[in-house]
Amino acid sequence: MTSDTDDKHIARLAEMINARVAELGQKAARTASPSQLLVAVALGLAEDLDVAQQSRRHFSEKVRTTVRAAIARIDERLEHQAKASAPEESSLHEDSRS
Repeated sequence: MTSDTDDKHIARLAEMINARVAELGQKAARTASPSQLLVAVALGLAEDLDVAQQSRRHFSEKVRTTVRAAIARIDERLEHQAKASAPEESSLHEDSRS
């Protein structure tokens, strides 16, 4: 396998795969071929990836919703403050004209 990835990173990934194969147990190691073991590990990793992606999408949507709500509250307060200070400003302008 050729890769531009750091050898330590590849070794860490290989350790992760070996650990997953070991988690399948001795019985699986005795009865399944190496290809079957790797397919089982690949399926497990694919499922983990899918769960992580769904979680990330959910989290991103929650953050977007929270930020939009915060912006709406800020805009509302700014608008309220602008309306509240508008009569003061117009009376100041009228006083300066006199």
